[in-house]
Amino acid sequence: MNKPIMAKATAVWLVDNTTLTFKQIADFTGMHELEVQGIADGDVATGVKGFDPIANNQLDQDEITKGEADPLYTLKLKHNPAAVGEEKRRGPRYTPLSKRQDRPNAILWLVKFHPELTDSQISKLVGTTKPTIQSIRERTHWNIANMQPIDPVALGLCKQSELDTIVQKAAEKRAKAGETMDDDARRKLLSTEQSLEMDESPRVPTAIEGLETFSLRDDDEKEDPIPDADSFFNLPDDDDDDEDEKS
Repeated sequence: MNKPIMAKATAVWLVDNTTLTFKQIADFTGMHELEVQGIADGDVATGVKGFDPIANNQLDQDEITKGEADPLYTLKLKHNPAAVGEEKRRGPRYTPLSKRQDRPNAILWLVKFHPELTDSQISKLVGTTKPTIQSIRERTHWNIANMQPIDPVALGLCKQSELDTIVQKAAEKRAKAGETMDDDARRKLLSTEQSLEMDESPRVPTAIEGLETFSLRDDDEKEDPIPDADSFFNLPDDDDDDEDEKS
């Protein structure tokens, strides 16, 4: 633990009960110096009760005495053996109960659109277990028929920056392994910002591919020309009528 618990309440207590500078209190609590000054002026943390860091085993009186005697002295947080390793705790991310029902849909989305991600990466990203991921990959999950792939960012299970980071790591791993990727696969492995900045290459839809070089067939070129409309109204000559009567 680098900072005390209840930092703002601790800052309130130090402002009220010591002569430490605003910078000393800000450095100790992890707050901004102007915020500490706001506490002293009564503009910040109004109504917050001070939290005694000495009584709560976070600071020694000797540290305060040294700090009051030397404005450049940096207060040292008291070592708490019970807090060792807390900030390095690893494991699946905690998912609130209200969002756990949406987690399989997020896993399905990741498996479908980012198959390069490993089970451990997906597990840390959305807070699930490897057997659940495996059952969704193999489509043996009990509710697979009712599941829909939904972006975990849209569901609030992770941040877009976290998804971009993990996808970028997968891209670097593939590059080191020397695997070749087509344009679509490479685009999937890019982060959102990089993908949006890429120039769209002109593509012809598959359904109409080849129409840009379409040419008329020989038979079509030899079709009879359409007769002029005036030709339909041309009547036979009188001489031709007389010859018909004689015959």
